Amino acid sequence: MSDTSPKNTPLPPGSTIGILGGGQLGRMLAVAATQLGFHVHIFSDTPGPAFEVAQSHTVAPYEDEAAIAAFARSVDVVTYEFENIPRATAEAAMAHAPLHPSLKALETSQDRIVEKAFLSGLGIPVAPYAVVTRHTKKSINYDVPGAQPKYPALLKTARFGYDGKGQVRVESEDDLTDAHTQIGLVPSVLEERIAFAREISIIAVGDVDGNVNSYDLAENVHENQILKTSMIPANVPDNLMPMAHVMAERIVRALDYVGTLAVEFFHCPDHPEGPLLVNEIAPRVHNSGHWTLDACLCSQFENHIRAIVGWPLGSTRRHSDALMTNLLGDEITTWADIAADTSSAFHVYGKGEARSARKMGHMTRLSPLTRE
Repeated sequence: MSDTSPKNTPLPPGSTIGILGGGQLGRMLAVAATQLGFHVHIFSDTPGPAFEVAQSHTVAPYEDEAAIAAFARSVDVVTYEFENIPRATAEAAMAHAPLHPSLKALETSQDRIVEKAFLSGLGIPVAPYAVVTRHTKKSINYDVPGAQPKYPALLKTARFGYDGKGQVRVESEDDLTDAHTQIGLVPSVLEERIAFAREISIIAVGDVDGNVNSYDLAENVHENQILKTSMIPANVPDNLMPMAHVMAERIVRALDYVGTLAVEFFHCPDHPEGPLLVNEIAPRVHNSGHWTLDACLCSQFENHIRAIVGWPLGSTRRHSDALMTNLLGDEITTWADIAADTSSAFHVYGKGEARSARKMGHMTRLSPLTRE
């Protein structure tokens, strides 16, 4: 496909969107794209749920730059459903088609050390943290002026950690050596465990013209460090929504970001840095935004597609309150009961094996709008 079109020229229906990643997020992106009249080409190192709803797919290693180049030449724009894409992969795709979100967004979110420094540089508060490069006390460098993590803390790998993977609790400084050994002696972040009231998140979307819209705040509950439920509206003061939007907008603009972005917060009403501390960002559609599929006219997935093809953004307003519940592992076997619930929408991801803690689908219970 040609990559000579001006940046802001909208792609018409019938154009082809390339998606790096074949999981459930890629599946939902592909469904949103086809509903708008686009063709979808999935690239993944293994066949996944997204293959079932895409017109084309390529199976090859992400390190196969020749395969990536052939894939990118066959599409009009490239996006991705997960952030751990090698830099060389992104660059090989960019040589032949526009890539959204930006390479800077990928690089920033792939490394917790880089991400926290980026957020702090924007004046956005984060939990006090230290960078650990070796497993000796002398290796701890406090990168945030005046802030030193207190114990208990969490030691998190700088790269390749999600859904609680690559994290170890550290009760005291004496435990740091053992904790660092457990996660493979890799560069890590030692983050103070914040006494927060709740975890919340905002889903923002930026377009090619610099406009930024946000969905309502979701209140999230995790079980074993995996998201279990998202409730909308969040049980927080009304002034937190504009505050969260301003932070998300600042991040979107600093990353030259096009597409859907998730920002996760700790709500800390009495914290000296303010009531919202950013936990992490995700440069993609996000599990805590799945409720938008059923409670909004335009979901996070459709708005991502609209953004990357240069269309106007759709409405982010919700028409209902919502409670999204992830179905993990064998919970999907209750599908008949869930399908019989007339107040809930049911989404199955098409995965074969219901392994423990594996996200197999989700349900969203809708109720009348209580407040906007």
